[in-house]
Amino acid sequence: MSMWAEHDLTERQRELVGIVNEIGPAFRDRAEENDREAKFPHQNYREMRDAGLLALCIPSQYGGLGADYESYFYAASELGRYDAATALTFNMHSCSMLWSGPLADDIPMTDDQRREHEANRAAMYDLVLNHEAIFAQPFSEPNTQAASGKAPFGTTARRVGGGYRVTGKKHFASLAGAATHYAVLCTEETSEGGELDARDTIMLAVPGNAEGFEVVGDWDTLGMRPTVSKSLDINDVFVPDAHQIMPRGVYFQAATNWPHMFLTLSPSYMGLAQAAYDFTVAFLRGEVPGAKGSKRASPMKQYAVAEMRIKLEQARALFVQSAREARYEPSKGARLRAYVAGYTIMEHANDVCRLAIRTCGGSSIMKKFPLERFYRDSRCGSLMLPWSAEACLERLGRESLYEKGERD
Repeated sequence: MSMWAEHDLTERQRELVGIVNEIGPAFRDRAEENDREAKFPHQNYREMRDAGLLALCIPSQYGGLGADYESYFYAASELGRYDAATALTFNMHSCSMLWSGPLADDIPMTDDQRREHEANRAAMYDLVLNHEAIFAQPFSEPNTQAASGKAPFGTTARRVGGGYRVTGKKHFASLAGAATHYAVLCTEETSEGGELDARDTIMLAVPGNAEGFEVVGDWDTLGMRPTVSKSLDINDVFVPDAHQIMPRGVYFQAATNWPHMFLTLSPSYMGLAQAAYDFTVAFLRGEVPGAKGSKRASPMKQYAVAEMRIKLEQARALFVQSAREARYEPSKGARLRAYVAGYTIMEHANDVCRLAIRTCGGSSIMKKFPLERFYRDSRCGSLMLPWSAEACLERLGRESLYEKGERD
């Protein structure tokens, strides 16, 4: 049964979640092997492409499934219930479509920018729909403030005839080596050679086979191992003008005024929390093959399941409300709730997994069961930039106390 079966979704949203439910069980079956070998889920992506899910957030007028922000949340969290690591990489791909589509439609642009953007995104969507393109979205750099628009990126774009020359490094680049294109955020150098300005940030689709582009490093981590988030070296790579995912300066406007764009990692963890809860209930009812659960669970275990359900429902309520409040220039309350949602979903996901292991007991940590993987994957959630758990707390505290532009 879908994790959204009893919730108020539109008919179209239920259809999109239904597509995930048709292919998701096979993803769950492959998850343990992909985790053990830190292997990218190529077969999952082939099946998502066949089902049309790689076009989930491509607007319908271009031939995609036309999911808006809220609809993406439901479908992506359902995917996370089957395999959180696949859902996390799927987020990187889908956000390139979502940000260039419905989100960009909300951002003020000049007429020339809008015309150029229409042509560029149509070409990008065509790559996905007709040429099997997969997009990564590498953000991370040593300066953790850059991704959220608080500072310029260290990766730079130098204007040349017909496009840009891009140079820099990215780390924790999910889909490294598996993506065909990388939605690289970089800051344009000024012709005068002055200091870089975050307002000049540009998002460019860098082809994975471009001269000067290289995937480097190892990927042997605690959790989220099938994301294969290695590092990227980008050395004077030419990127044509037509590969702009967002025009110069538009990303800065989005990062400043469309804050919910940074909440799109949370569906993976919302689905993972649901999976941990579902497994625990099945385990204690004796419905998991090879497990020693019992329908006559002790009161102590019943209390633990109740605590898990409380945390799950708290996270879900914030998840749904924030998805529905997402828009350009949201109210202050909606912005603060987005921080609360980001923090709560990431932290509660791990806490639900902690309680699941403690409640199911020692046998549940065997590799043949998924709880130990759920726990490892969920622990990584609070580290995810640009809205890590600490970043959410810092922003929530500051913006609760200060109005925009106010200082001591």
